[in-house]
Amino acid sequence: MKYDYPDVKNIVVCGDIHGAFEEMVYKLCVRYGMKDTLLIVAGDCGFGFEKPGYYEQVFNKISRRLIKADNWVVMIRGNHDDPGYFQEQRIHHERFRCVPDYSIITACSHTILCIGGAISIDRTYRLTVDSRPRSSQTACYWADEMPYYDEYALAEINDKYKVDIVVTHTSPSFCELLKKDGLMDWSKRDETLLEDCDRERATLDRIFDSLKKAGQPLTHWYYGHFHQSWSSTIYGVLFSMLDIMEFKELNSTFDAKNE
Repeated sequence: MKYDYPDVKNIVVCGDIHGAFEEMVYKLCVRYGMKDTLLIVAGDCGFGFEKPGYYEQVFNKISRRLIKADNWVVMIRGNHDDPGYFQEQRIHHERFRCVPDYSIITACSHTILCIGGAISIDRTYRLTVDSRPRSSQTACYWADEMPYYDEYALAEINDKYKVDIVVTHTSPSFCELLKKDGLMDWSKRDETLLEDCDRERATLDRIFDSLKKAGQPLTHWYYGHFHQSWSSTIYGVLFSMLDIMEFKELNSTFDAKNE
């Protein structure tokens, strides 16, 4: 899928928001007074934990601010998201939408590739919670949370577009977070966790390799997931890990962390 935003003058990438939609829009439109801006949320938006009507109520609350400031919000899936909201584009308002994996966004002369997914290190706990009686419309865990390598989608993208920006939820294996200290306690209860986390990062390696092999003019790669902030240039690309609710603006020194 391709989404064009010809009227956008600024692009901001945001780290995980975990359901704090109103806080995110307040920060964008009021606290920082941004206008004519496209905000891309790098996963863990929080879709699926509430009934569908809840998210429409949220949009009704925030839409006035988005329209007044002439801002747009695009969200990619994280591991704390129901993939159906993204694959089926269940939230598809003009100024507030979920996009499927391997979507292309064009804005401000940038071509942005968006790919979601990651492994929940707490999945054993979330599966336990998910087994309790709940509404059939809500859940805590989705088995298809892993990022996936789509050879055909990448071939088409490499053939049709010149991608300079990538936004994902997790990251290639050569980026932070490199330490696995936080995984060890969970792995004692989840015997395939370490292996699956390695596969997660290896999938992003394959995506990066495909883009570089195709000669894509990559300059920036943004991701969330790890709840920390870090940036470094690797293989000629500036990789930026965003903390929860951290904003980072393209082509700017603006960098607003959670306050």
